[in-house]
This record gives sequence, structure tokens and C-alpha cells, in this order.
Amino acid sequence: MTVSNDATARRGLIDRAQLHDPGYQAFLVLRTVFTVAPILFGLDKFANLLTDWPGYLASWIDGIAPGSAQQAMYVVGVIEIVAGVVVALIPRIGAWVVAAWLLGIIVNLLTVPGFYDIALRDFGLLVGAVALARLSVRYAPGRAKSQ
Repeated sequence: MTVSNDATARRGLIDRAQLHDPGYQAFLVLRTVFTVAPILFGLDKFANLLTDWPGYLASWIDGIAPGSAQQAMYVVGVIEIVAGVVVALIPRIGAWVVAAWLLGIIVNLLTVPGFYDIALRDFGLLVGAVALARLSVRYAPGRAKSQ
């Protein structure tokens, strides 16, 4: 009977039986944010509506990346979109991908004068991604039953 209740409660990406659990609620909020934000920011790398993204690329990275800074931003955009999709589908892995990506962004920003405040903000996001990775061990679909 427990198996059928679990199967009934879990539909898609949300386990309705756990919606009362604050830890599960935190997991859902973080998974949603770290799915939507990377996808939207990734899409904007192709449109530059939010900002002029190539302006955030450190000159040393622009120097080693093939093509123009805008072309590098296209690659960044694709990576961010993929990272957001992975968070949605496999948050135990996707959260670590986003955390690693944010670390790379922080390194880039720390080498561009005037962007230290954004690097600090991205550090906060990195901590949130790590929290999602840790919560995913317990709450992500497909987790081990003993946890």
C-alpha cells in the first residue's frame, strides 16, 4: 500500500506527500530558481536585452577564447541553458554544475575592475546552488529510499 501511495503522491517533478516539509519546500524553491534563472540568462546572451554581456568578459578570457566576445557569450548562453535543464531534470548533478559555473563566473568577475559587487552576489548564488545540491540528496526524484 505504501508503494501505491508514493506512486500516487509523486506526479512528475513534485512529490505532493512532502509539500508540508519545510526542507522539501526549500528544495523546490531552489530547484525552480536554479532552473529558470540560468535558462533566462542563457537566452539573453543571444539578445543582450538585460545588459551588454560581452562587457562582463575579462580581457584575458576574451584573448584566449576563439572568436569575438559576443561569440563567447553565445557559448556561455548554451552552457547556461543546458545547466538549467539539468537542474530541472537531475538536480543532484545540475546543482553542482551550476555551482561550478558560478565559481568560473566569480573568477572572471574578480579579474575585471568594478565588478566585485557582482562577484560577491554570485558567491551568494553559489552557496544557494550548493544548498540545492545537498537538499537534492534527500529530496530529488530517484533518491535512495534509505535517505
